[in-house]
Amino acid sequence: MSTPLSLEDRTAGCLVGAAVGDALGGPVEGWTPEAIAERHGGRVQGIVEPFYKDEWRTARPIAPYHKGDGHVTDDTLMTHALVRVYEKVRDHLDAYAVAEHLVPDLIGTPRWIPELEAEALPLQRIFLAEKWLVARLHYGHVDPREAGSGNIVNCGAAMYMAPVGAVNAGNPGAAYAEALDVAAPHQSSYGREAAGVFAAAVAEAYRPGATPSSVVETALELAKDGTRAAIEAVAEVASRYTDFEPALRPLREAVAPFDTVGPDYRNPSLGARRPSRLHAIEELPIALGMLLIGGADYRHTVLGSVNYGRDCDSIATMSGAIVGALRGASSVPPEWSEEVSRASRLDLTGPAAALSAVTREVFTRDLTRRRTHESAFAELGGTR
Repeated sequence: MSTPLSLEDRTAGCLVGAAVGDALGGPVEGWTPEAIAERHGGRVQGIVEPFYKDEWRTARPIAPYHKGDGHVTDDTLMTHALVRVYEKVRDHLDAYAVAEHLVPDLIGTPRWIPELEAEALPLQRIFLAEKWLVARLHYGHVDPREAGSGNIVNCGAAMYMAPVGAVNAGNPGAAYAEALDVAAPHQSSYGREAAGVFAAAVAEAYRPGATPSSVVETALELAKDGTRAAIEAVAEVASRYTDFEPALRPLREAVAPFDTVGPDYRNPSLGARRPSRLHAIEELPIALGMLLIGGADYRHTVLGSVNYGRDCDSIATMSGAIVGALRGASSVPPEWSEEVSRASRLDLTGPAAALSAVTREVFTRDLTRRRTHESAFAELGGTR
């Protein structure tokens, strides 16, 4: 009988798994599976160089980032920033915590930014949809609970919600509700919904006995509208495969009716990223589909996510976080995690240890609050 995984082990797996998935997906983000295979002489099998090896600074002026060579992207930078907020608050977070702590972190403390190969404010790396947080909350003084309205609807909030799932380990409903509040200053509509469902999936992955199927079932129980329909459609297709290669095109076809970006990832349709009850982000359903295909094997799940292309760094961040929480830190290949840590000049395990300590404190607070509620309800004659 195997020894149960500890909270600390699962949290290390979750955060390290997310960061490694992010780094593996970064260099091929935005491309099709066919273009990825042509560029790399087959499927990506690990850490690779930038798609534009020698012209990464100038090939895409709007994003002059050194993606590849083991560098994490803004997915990980934002995830670690949210961990730091939990370290300060040491309790559940809400929209106001984002305004009071996350935004100052983004604009007040220079940090090493791997893709810039320099120390800079995180604000100078995060993309436009994330800069929205600073514009709306720091400069616009918008109510944090409403600030996400008007932003493009994408995976920007969902991509860094793994810590919310960790703090609510084993309690998907609580993770879902907290993530919706934390995402409110950043996203609306199905972008915000995806943040809640992803956090819930991570929380379910912590539960002893959880499986890829139970994670997807939990997501379907909580998801609403187009997000639920997209997960259902992708999961149905994923259930037919045990290898990602033949599943790449069918998975895309399954999620396409719900995705507003359209077939050309670099040239979104005119209806892209607008609020809708009928649509969903692409990244979360595909991450869950790859989880089912990979059977909670980290390599298989994350490499499927990476070779899917399109927004594959975020897809691999999400699937990597869930597998890491399911299987623990040892599930993440050390040759990948050690190189990503070295190349990105980033401590991948420190944030996990810090978040685990906060999670235990929050659970103690929750227990006290629950007992206070039970006592009050008993005095009302509700129970004995």
